[in-house]
Amino acid sequence: MGARVVVVGSINVDSVVRVERHPAPGETLLGVGVELLPGGKGANLAAGAAAAGADVLLIGRVGDDDLGRRYVERLAEHGVDVSGVSVDGDRPTGQAFITVAASGENSIVVIAGANGGVDADAAARAIPDDAAVVVTQLELAPEVAEAVLRRARALGAITVLNPSPVSPAASALLELADVVIVNEHEWAALGEPADACVTLGAAGARWGDADAAPGPVDVVDTTGAGDAFAGALVAGLAAGADRVDALRDAVAAGARATTYPGAQPWGFSASSAS
Repeated sequence: MGARVVVVGSINVDSVVRVERHPAPGETLLGVGVELLPGGKGANLAAGAAAAGADVLLIGRVGDDDLGRRYVERLAEHGVDVSGVSVDGDRPTGQAFITVAASGENSIVVIAGANGGVDADAAARAIPDDAAVVVTQLELAPEVAEAVLRRARALGAITVLNPSPVSPAASALLELADVVIVNEHEWAALGEPADACVTLGAAGARWGDADAAPGPVDVVDTTGAGDAFAGALVAGLAAGADRVDALRDAVAAGARATTYPGAQPWGFSASSAS
């Protein structure tokens, strides 16, 4: 195991519908089936970092429901320390509704659910003193991200922010992050912050003077590819990799994540579990 990576973020169950193409505004299309798959930027990133060899603690919240319990169990089976995941008795486990086109491109709507019950001070206090890298995103409330990043700075950990989805609060948080991971659209929306690590879809990623491109893959679904990228990147940073090597491994992980349905390589049905 590498050095301790702490992820503070969302835990969602994804409802995925496949369509030939994305509908235009006001248009109705027929979809093909509904799959229940693991998601949420926090859980996806934690699973990706664990797969890359990091010692990962996930801090987040699920509902007191069957899907939440099963999700936490499977994350533990995949090497994530879930002792920081609490249960909300009033809100259900968070959900995301995703349409995936035949091209593999997706569109996503997220419902916070139990993620909205994550307390900023409690999340910050849950970060252990031995944290080497602390990562957060904006599927939780901005005040959670701020408290977490400030606590991580006080501990001397590397602070990583994935300001997604972009909101007016995101710009104010950039100064608290040692590493900012964004896609091209987020980078532009934030005013093109200098030295951000920018994912470029099929073209790979760039980070300052470093860049990397993936090898050819058969794309099935791009959902979670950015989270897999970020998980591998922070695992590399925690292990002491330089920027070039961390970026190369992250791009490879992001590409692999497009070769299976959903954000993680397992699902909630017996037929898709692995």
